[in-house]
Amino acid sequence: MSKPSFADSLWDNFKQIFAAVILAVIIKTSIVEAYKIPSQSMEDTLLVGDFLMANKFLYGARIPLFNWRLPAIRKPKQGDVVIFIFPRDRVTKYIKRCVATGGDTVEIKNKVVYVNGKIFKNPKYAIFIDTTSDGQQIIQPRRPGGLDSRDNFGPYVVPKNCYFMMGDNRDNSYDSRYWGVVPYNLVLGKAVLIHWSWNEDVYPSPKVSVSDPLSVPRLFEFNTIHFYQKVRWNRLFRLIS
Repeated sequence: MSKPSFADSLWDNFKQIFAAVILAVIIKTSIVEAYKIPSQSMEDTLLVGDFLMANKFLYGARIPLFNWRLPAIRKPKQGDVVIFIFPRDRVTKYIKRCVATGGDTVEIKNKVVYVNGKIFKNPKYAIFIDTTSDGQQIIQPRRPGGLDSRDNFGPYVVPKNCYFMMGDNRDNSYDSRYWGVVPYNLVLGKAVLIHWSWNEDVYPSPKVSVSDPLSVPRLFEFNTIHFYQKVRWNRLFRLIS
């Protein structure tokens, strides 16, 4: 048997690498994907610095490069923690809890959420932080014009194939009370697992500056020294519910 030529070996390696890249893209865009939590709206279920995995296949995976969607195993239901595209700009990825689905009636009375006349049970790690340390309200209770508000809302009937989303940190959540519902076509996946958690507040990292070439190695050294303290070890591989 003759030895493969350099060109044949190069072509064979290229095919293997190309297939691996395509498979990785399909998995990332259609089955699972990692997300970082940027805000406090889902505390204490999800904390700033949590990195989580989402199941994109459950709600109907999107086919890469095409505007197609595979059949869903099921659609989002009440209580799911859902990742979706923000309806206002159709670019930013948001994460909230699904409180109600199409056809449900949502009403909020003095901060208590009712769905179809029944109290929506608060999630296990839900908190209600109304003000900052200096007494300023984080999310203003009233909308302009004094109509629906943060603490009193509805009754509102959720349109078909849409979802009413709220943060678990309800007093500090910019959600469906303010910008409306999420259509099914903007739903990306269900949050399932925290695989990493990094607490930047306990030992804030030094700033990186383009004008200071040594700022990057200083950052690396600082985070290496404080690595153990900055990782939230008790949150690793925690299931999200």
